[in-house]
Amino acid sequence: MAVRILTLVGSLRAGSHNRRLAEAAVQIAPDHVEVGVFDGLDTVPFYNEDIDAEGSVPAAAARLREAAVEADALLLVSPEYNGTIPAVLKNAIDWLSRPYGAGALVGKPVAVVGTAFGQYGGVWAQDEARKAATIAGAAVAEDLTLSIPASVVRFADLHPADDPEVTEKLTVVIEGLAARTTATV
Repeated sequence: MAVRILTLVGSLRAGSHNRRLAEAAVQIAPDHVEVGVFDGLDTVPFYNEDIDAEGSVPAAAARLREAAVEADALLLVSPEYNGTIPAVLKNAIDWLSRPYGAGALVGKPVAVVGTAFGQYGGVWAQDEARKAATIAGAAVAEDLTLSIPASVVRFADLHPADDPEVTEKLTVVIEGLAARTTATV
């Protein structure tokens, strides 16, 4: 049985470099790892405890929770918006953090990677994503990181899956995340 890694992308733009980085993770995953990208974060409503009640959880939020529960680990792919995590990714973490103490992230291995236009590759946003996931109860792999700077230039004519340095480092993250799961390989 393959280790299942659910990937959440913090950019909604179809051609985003972070979405392409997630696609690269799917393409380069070793045979014993199945990486899937969750589509539909844009349909998940902002977290509101009033609508997070048994029998009334919005379908998109329920689908996100179900996908996270079924996964053995999560890979968060985050750009940096105004020096921090994109709202769509933070919202996903909020939904996955509930019910408090028993949310879909509790004890689940999580790694955070990403790319950004700036010289640091979005490290502030990635740090914020790690912090939020940790508070939500995830087993965040602090040592599994990948921050790729200058995305606009680096990936102008090159898909991340075709960049040997990126694929090498992303493979380390994927294999390290898979090794932290309790799934039978």
